[in-house]
Amino acid sequence: MVANKQVIFSNIPEGYPVAGKDITIKNSTIDLDADLPKGDFILKNLVLSVDPYMRGRMRDASIKSYAPAFPLGETMTGDTMSVVLKSNNPDYKVDDLVYGRTAQGLFEEYSQVSADYAKHAYVVRNDAKENGLPLSHYVGVLAMPGMTAYWALQNIGKPKKGESLYVSAASGAVGLIVSQIGKALGLHVVGSVGSDEKVEYLKSIGIDAFNYKTNDIDAKLGEFFPNGIDIYFESVGGKMLDLVFKHANNFGRIIACGMISQYNLTNPEPIYNTMNIVAKRLTVQGFIIMDHLDYEPQFLKEMTPLLVSGQIKYREDISEGIESTAEALIDVLRGDNHGKKVVKIADL
Repeated sequence: MVANKQVIFSNIPEGYPVAGKDITIKNSTIDLDADLPKGDFILKNLVLSVDPYMRGRMRDASIKSYAPAFPLGETMTGDTMSVVLKSNNPDYKVDDLVYGRTAQGLFEEYSQVSADYAKHAYVVRNDAKENGLPLSHYVGVLAMPGMTAYWALQNIGKPKKGESLYVSAASGAVGLIVSQIGKALGLHVVGSVGSDEKVEYLKSIGIDAFNYKTNDIDAKLGEFFPNGIDIYFESVGGKMLDLVFKHANNFGRIIACGMISQYNLTNPEPIYNTMNIVAKRLTVQGFIIMDHLDYEPQFLKEMTPLLVSGQIKYREDISEGIESTAEALIDVLRGDNHGKKVVKIADL
């Protein structure tokens, strides 16, 4: 038997989750030498992804939403990258690298996976052995966050060269990709972030940006977009979204990806400028990337070489050890991360 720490959803939080109360670590064990039933295999989990949508899963299971609630007292799930240690399944061979899909990869040090669960939850990604990219990229820029950025900007934003693009949370897992793709497509791109250090980082890769915490957002939008905003990639909500309605151009497109400023509030902030949706004939469209998994092969084919060549830069904020998972998620929810937040559990 070997130790097998697991990340457990222990309590429904009020406001921001609390490490050690709402998210806890369970000290369990697993027998790596036991015979496996037909179709089963054992994974050594290497990297976990923590993402804003996970806060919405920390709710009463009776409340329905696009992503299932975490079952109380059970192991949490999300994007993972793992290696197969032992297998009785021909589709998952020893030493295969395996991606645990969004909301399905198990947050524990080792996982025994059945054939039935694997069919919808785990995908072999052995190209990671050959292209030199970090395994952590496979839970971020080459997973749900990257595909979210790539699909939504092109399919909802419908960008045209010379248009303007405003990206909130522009240094985060999704916003960082949106900003660079927009720039490559010939858009006038400006991002907002929550610290001067993040502003400087974006500027270092050619993206104009401002600190929304230390500046008047209304004034900055007027300064950076004197001719208005054509496309807004929305990840914040609240006052930020309200002001974009004011600065949007006629026939502008608002890509509603997330509203992180609202996730931990008991009472959501009101929005006042909604008449602009009518007057300016705006398109405001929400989406869930899991509705578009048929796009994944095309996305991986196009994005992987952009990363390998260095045309797309990606920044990661790595926490060490499975015990850091709760604090890592809280950092993301508070905006204290610097790039895509991942938790490294073990080396390959």
